[in-house]
Amino acid sequence: METGAKSSRERYRAQVRAEIKQHAWEQLATTGVSALSLNAIAKLVGMSGPALYRYFASRDDLITDLIRDAYRSLADAVRAAFDAGADVAGIAHVIRDWALEDPQRYFLVYGTPVPGYHAPDDTTAISSEIMAVLIDAFVALPAGKPETPFDAHLDDHRQWDGGHPASSATLHRALTFWTRVHGVLSLELAGHFAGMGFDTALFFTGEVDDLLAN
Repeated sequence: METGAKSSRERYRAQVRAEIKQHAWEQLATTGVSALSLNAIAKLVGMSGPALYRYFASRDDLITDLIRDAYRSLADAVRAAFDAGADVAGIAHVIRDWALEDPQRYFLVYGTPVPGYHAPDDTTAISSEIMAVLIDAFVALPAGKPETPFDAHLDDHRQWDGGHPASSATLHRALTFWTRVHGVLSLELAGHFAGMGFDTALFFTGEVDDLLAN
C-alpha cells in the first residue's frame, strides 16, 4: 500500500511539473527567458508562488529543466535521423526543422546566455551528444582539405569532442559546419532575413551544400 501511495504521489508530482513547464514554454514564447516569472506561472497552475517552489526550487532550477528537455529533444532527433541513414546534410535539415518548430526552445539553448544563470555540467553533456553524431557523420565522408594550422591546434584542444577518435581535420570540418549552420539559423529565426525576398529554405540548403563542397 505504501509503495502504491508513493507511486501515486510521484505520478502527481510529475504531472504538476510537466504542467508548470508547459506554462513556462508558453511564457517564453511571448516574453523571453529573461522575463520568466514563477509567480505568474503559479497563478496559471492554480497554486501560490511558495507552493510552486515545492516542484522547482528556483527560477534557475526551472530553466535548467527546460534546457535539459530542449537539448534532449534535439539530441534524440539528430540521433534518430543518423541511425536511419541521414547524412550530414540530412542532419542539418533535421536541426533546422527542429528550430523552426519552436524558435524560443532553440534560442533557450543557442541564443544569448541568460544573465546570472549558469547551466550545470550535465546539460553540456547532452549537447555534446549532438556534436558526436555530427562528427560521426563527417567521419563517413571523404577527406576534405589538406591539414591547416587550426587542425594541428585542435590536436591539443580536443576536450569538447568527448574522446571521439576522429582526426583533427574531421573535427575541424564538423566544428565549422556546426558554427555556420547555427549562424544561419540564428539570423533566420531572429527575423533578419525578413523583407529580403529570398527563399530562406533554399538559402539554407545552398549554405549546407557549399560547406560540404569544401
